[in-house]
Amino acid sequence: MTLRVVLADDTLLFRAALAELLGSNGCEIVGQAGDGDRLRALVAETRPDLAVVDIRMPPGHHLEGLRAATDIRRTHPEVGVLLLSQYLEATHLADLVGSVARGVGYLLKDRASGPDFLDAVKQIAAGGCAFDPDVVTAMLNRPSRRDRLDTLTPREREVLSLMAQGLSNAAITTRLYLTTRTVETHIRNIFQRLELPAELEHHRRVLAVLAYLRSN
Repeated sequence: MTLRVVLADDTLLFRAALAELLGSNGCEIVGQAGDGDRLRALVAETRPDLAVVDIRMPPGHHLEGLRAATDIRRTHPEVGVLLLSQYLEATHLADLVGSVARGVGYLLKDRASGPDFLDAVKQIAAGGCAFDPDVVTAMLNRPSRRDRLDTLTPREREVLSLMAQGLSNAAITTRLYLTTRTVETHIRNIFQRLELPAELEHHRRVLAVLAYLRSN
């Protein structure tokens, strides 16, 4: 099924490049915006499958894109949101994700030209999550008043980082040269230490990180 996408970035050339990339890979661009207000209006009008949003847009070029994306997540929860940024900005991401860890992602712009970007688009549109590895690292390293991650072993933290990047159990097994049973044990221990409820297990690739963010 063709994915219907809205693009939001104040740089016309970057938007055009994304539109070309997505269009040549089976997506339909149903709208483009250069600011947060226009983005909100386009999403309400076109009801796309996915909105790809720059974190910094006019008029202040600060967090206008993030705020618009957060509004979209609240008012149109069926629309996936992929946030893009030129710089690593892990703050306020818990507001973007909210209480439902699906249909959302965040990539650095230098990954928005290849397979990582296209994979993220498909994954988020299908209700999954996709976070840039550098963003995941920043999330994990944020200071916290109640840092439950301190209870994790170094190997569990490594597995958690890969989970949050969207890797499957099989991919983690290959990456870390571990057995399937060992990886499953690490993941089970992570859930127990971070007190993640069993009914949310199908979002385990990011839930551990989100639980940490919300504890700040």
